[in-house]
Amino acid sequence: MTPELVDLLGSARVVRLPMRTRFRGITEREAVLFEGPEGWTEFSPFLEYDDDESASWLHAAIDFGWRAAPALLRDRLPVNATVPAVPADAVPGVLARYPGARTAKVKVAEPGQSLTDDVARVRAVREQLGPEGRLRVDANTLWNVDEAEHAIHALAPFDLEYVEQPCAGIDELAEIRRRTKYMGIPIAADESVRKASDPLAVARAGAADILIVKAQPLGGIHSALRIVAEAGLPVVVSSAIDTSVGIAMGAHLAASVPELDFDCGLGTVAMFVQDVAEEPLLPVAGGIPVARPAVDAGRLAELEAPAERRDWWLERVRRCYRVLERTAAL
Repeated sequence: MTPELVDLLGSARVVRLPMRTRFRGITEREAVLFEGPEGWTEFSPFLEYDDDESASWLHAAIDFGWRAAPALLRDRLPVNATVPAVPADAVPGVLARYPGARTAKVKVAEPGQSLTDDVARVRAVREQLGPEGRLRVDANTLWNVDEAEHAIHALAPFDLEYVEQPCAGIDELAEIRRRTKYMGIPIAADESVRKASDPLAVARAGAADILIVKAQPLGGIHSALRIVAEAGLPVVVSSAIDTSVGIAMGAHLAASVPELDFDCGLGTVAMFVQDVAEEPLLPVAGGIPVARPAVDAGRLAELEAPAERRDWWLERVRRCYRVLERTAAL
């Protein structure tokens, strides 16, 4: 069942959630929530994404709100802590928001910072996790191949689980994977999957060992599961700084993946000061449940975005809906 645009807009609530720490250049996260027959769902492409790219996120929202989720293979998921590009001395406070997490993903290559800052931050995380903890780093495409090679050498002593999207292009990923293969540190692809016109190209090119999959950018749970099956690579299910509603979408995806060898990047509700759910999907004992949280009416009202932002988002929904109609995706 596909909703008419008028029905979609009729249930829309636009919210703005304050964040504890600047992340990805923002201190507030905006999202549109819809209530469908299957429950609440979310549309929250980043502000700079154009309509064609954002339309996949709307397709995902419709998929989760108007289509039954696949059969679940697990009811709880281990999640990683997410460490923004904070000073090393702020690391313990960040990790404290993820009680019981055995894995941490650390942002590196932050514009305006140096590799020295990255090394200090990663060292601090390793000291907090101890030798048994799992530590992964994410450069968000911001190194070239030579910079990536140098950085991976500098960070290797901290026993990296993998390096996520060190470079932008698929050819660059393949080259850095070739250069560092002897080190035994896997290369994971994120942007090369979720932002690509062909999300399977990176797997076909042998440019990554692991794929990062996110429900919203890939068009929803069912679409993402098809990509996972065709890629034939291990996957990490992650989020895009979603509210608890979007995290629930990612959790249902992760719970449907046949093999899930890595902790999920689905603990990011801990990055918000407030959330929309009655019981936010915050990490407890290193994991989150696979559940659709009830949305709190009072919190929806309290976190409602200003009128001009609401209008901006609803017009964006209209444009993206038209993209889906034009491409026969609905």
